[in-house]
Amino acid sequence: MITTKSSRLIIHISLLFIGLIWIYPFIWMVLSSLKTNSEFLTSGTTILPETPQWGNYTEAWVTANFAGYFMNTIIFTVSVVAIVIFLSSLTGYALGRIDFPGRRVILITVVAIMFIPKGYTIIPLFQIVSAMGLSNSILGMIVAEGSGAHVLFILMFASFFANIPKELEEAAEIDGAGFLTVFSRVMLPLSMPIVATTAIMQFIWTWSSFLIPLVLSLSRPEIRTLAVGMQSFVQTYAADYSGMAAAATISLVPVMLVFIVMQRYFIEGIAGAVKS
Repeated sequence: MITTKSSRLIIHISLLFIGLIWIYPFIWMVLSSLKTNSEFLTSGTTILPETPQWGNYTEAWVTANFAGYFMNTIIFTVSVVAIVIFLSSLTGYALGRIDFPGRRVILITVVAIMFIPKGYTIIPLFQIVSAMGLSNSILGMIVAEGSGAHVLFILMFASFFANIPKELEEAAEIDGAGFLTVFSRVMLPLSMPIVATTAIMQFIWTWSSFLIPLVLSLSRPEIRTLAVGMQSFVQTYAADYSGMAAAATISLVPVMLVFIVMQRYFIEGIAGAVKS
């Protein structure tokens, strides 16, 4: 008979094995970034480099201008995350707390927008950004990326705000607080787990965003983000695969750090949204 302790040990070993399989592509990428390009193509199943080529990171950072792309990506990502949190929380507050005519229609419309692929909206989005005079600029990329519906986050905020006791709002209103004051000083601080969840998820999505930064930086390579800059390692007749692996490793490190630091808030936010 298998004891409880033995069954837990089996489960832990199985989960560890599955976890190793899950992170194997990342390990392979990091180790491949330390190979020469010829070794990358001929090493087969051997994942360890013969001699670590740390110069691949220098080449990616300096020669391929990933230092500039990295700075562009930070500005782009942080700005978009701030815009998305502001718009999603305010919209979610209105939909979750205020009962106004047409509210159900708006909710249905918001949910329906989830099923529209982003590729279908890129042409009108490009035309709007161009009409605003923001094409071929980081600001235009920020406006385009941050202007989406962000349906998931709106619904998370709406669900959270809908379950907050009405007495909190009424107490603030008695003290003379208006709509925006109640939102900013009472409701938003209470929703910090949802704010953190939104920040983490949008950070990951925006950091790796490719289509909008590609379209809006075609004629200005210097404003590219990391995801778009990865193309510089692929030429017409050849590709620097080990350099690309080094660049991909550089790109993933900030995402991993953000998730590790904020994972507790992420779990709390998801649990709070589901509970609501």
